[in-house]
Amino acid sequence: MILDSNNSYKGVIDRYKQFLPVTGNTPRITLLEGNTPLIHSPVLSEKLGSRFDVYLKYEGLNPTGSFKDRGMTVAIAKAVEEKMKAVICASTGNTSASAAAYSARAGIKCVVVIPEGAIALGKLAQALIHNAKVIAIKGNFDCALDIVKEIAANYAVTLVNSINPYRIEGQKTASFEICDYLKFGPNFHLLPVGNAGNITAYWKGYKEYYSRGKISCLPQMLGFQAKGASPIVKGKPFKNPETLATAIRIGNPASWQKAIEAREESGGLIDSVTDKQIVSAYKMLAKGEGVFVEPASAASVAGLIKLERKGFFKKVKGKKVTIVCTLTGHGLKDPQIAIKNIKRPPVVKPKIKEVLKISGII
Repeated sequence: MILDSNNSYKGVIDRYKQFLPVTGNTPRITLLEGNTPLIHSPVLSEKLGSRFDVYLKYEGLNPTGSFKDRGMTVAIAKAVEEKMKAVICASTGNTSASAAAYSARAGIKCVVVIPEGAIALGKLAQALIHNAKVIAIKGNFDCALDIVKEIAANYAVTLVNSINPYRIEGQKTASFEICDYLKFGPNFHLLPVGNAGNITAYWKGYKEYYSRGKISCLPQMLGFQAKGASPIVKGKPFKNPETLATAIRIGNPASWQKAIEAREESGGLIDSVTDKQIVSAYKMLAKGEGVFVEPASAASVAGLIKLERKGFFKKVKGKKVTIVCTLTGHGLKDPQIAIKNIKRPPVVKPKIKEVLKISGII
């Protein structure tokens, strides 16, 4: 989705500064994040029926490969404006990659605390190559978050997890882009829920556009957690969350209450999907739509398919219904999952007949 056809695009702070807590003194620490495509999904649209148009907001095409860049550009810019020399975060992967990249861009120190063995190697590699100080702990994400919150409260370092309000401010710009592209607000918005900052941010953005008269209706927010890490669905924290979707393997979301508010205010829901359903949607997106995402991203589409099978959308009124699914990160974030779910290529002699025989061309 190229909203600016020339070379004038300067990132989400510049485009949406009237909606963001920035001033003339706020530096533009940008990697030209945002401006990601809203891709029409013919497969999912056909699955739901002729009244439905399903779109995929592909956030994997942000600079570090996930939606986190939208919030990080604002959080790091404000940290620099406040003369901070370092930032810190807990992460299951994408936050660390984004914080490290934007800190490198800003020339400030970045400290990352991760749960040992619970971060995809593609994301860990990003944080390390951007020169972040990465520290693994013998505990889960929630443990890591408690540690960095304590450090930020007592030392001169800015916390850049999604409990930082500037992160939410930046992330809400994705909803602006969707409305700017469609020229209206969607009827439903589905997205994965981990730490719950994204559902909070999208809902905030939609409400702001609605209050300014830029859209005439608000979507129902439909969030999906992995079944093995579904504290909001179950109504209690998970001490040991488990799912192959590492980006949403969180047992006690920092933005839990805000996610519930988004659900209640929008008349939506927060449900769970199994790892099997996530992998099925993950494969379908790659094979049917040509879109490669990390497993957690596919939770939104897995949720859409689950609701469709339950008949959720049959009772929806209207001649045309628009649905958006957020795909939070690129598939190369977690290539090991892809490798486990594909067949290795056959090896043949370097002969044309051998290649043709296996190719299926003839």
